[in-house]
This record gives sequence, C-alpha cells and structure tokens, in this order.
Amino acid sequence: MNNILIQVVGVVILLILGFGFGRLAEKRHFKRIIKREAASQHLPVVATRYPPVDQPYSQILVTGNVVIASDYFKGFLAGLINIFGGRVTPFESMLERARRESVLRMKDEAMKLNAAYVFNIKFDTTRIATGRLAAMEVLAYGTALVPIQQGIKDTQQPVLVNATV
Repeated sequence: MNNILIQVVGVVILLILGFGFGRLAEKRHFKRIIKREAASQHLPVVATRYPPVDQPYSQILVTGNVVIASDYFKGFLAGLINIFGGRVTPFESMLERARRESVLRMKDEAMKLNAAYVFNIKFDTTRIATGRLAAMEVLAYGTALVPIQQGIKDTQQPVLVNATV
C-alpha cells in the first residue's frame, strides 16, 4: 500500500513539474514571438490573391516552416478532454504559436530578399503523432514582391507583375 502511494505521488509531482515547465517555455516563446512581430510589422502580409499594382515587382515564393511538439502534460490533458468531449484547448495554444512562428520565418525570408509585400499567404498544417505525444507542423507560404529597382539577390529571372489587373 505504501509503495503504491509513493508511485501515485511521484506521478502527480511529475505532472505538476511538466505543467509548470511547459507553461514557462510556452510563455517565453510567446514573448519572443511578440518582440519579433513588432520588429517585422513593416512588411505587410496579406491573403489577397491580387498583388498591388503601384509598380513592377519580381515575384518569389517564400516559406516559413515550424514543428512544435507538445509536452506530456498537454497530451495527458488532451486525452482526458477527448474522453469527456469539448474543445482541446491545450493544443489550441500550441497551434497558435506554430502559426505565428511560421509567419515570422516566412517574413524573415522575405526581408532577406528586400520584399515590399508578401501576398496570397496560405497555411498548411499537419499533425505528427508518435505514440502518446504529438507535434504540429505548420507551413506558411506566400509570394514575396520585390521591387524591380532593388533587384533580386539570387539568380532567378524576375516575373513582372503588370500594372493592369
């Protein structure tokens, strides 16, 4: 009886530690995301299919990819929620972090090209399951518009966007 009590207490302590450290890591990641979003807000990212027509641009595909793994506590809590039904909120915050991080990585790639805009942004989300733990992969992609006057840093031929739509 005493041995079982020690095991139960050990599991509870591990769950509490997992929750605490997971929550701390998530808060730190959100703080870094907020700082990076503020630094990159000068680059507009829009979902429209039609590019701006104010000048000719080169069009270059840019991507941002991230894989974020869940901690054991989130997997455990999601399993409990699945039993009773309802929103799986532990994974919602993980998915939000992954989406925002992938957009930031896409913007970083566009800024290296000196892009003025990123338009027609899309997301592709995949769940990666390995045993009881899960991870999310999010790919953000769009078309970076680089003004022709600035040129292109790589050897791709520019594709001109006409001023008439």
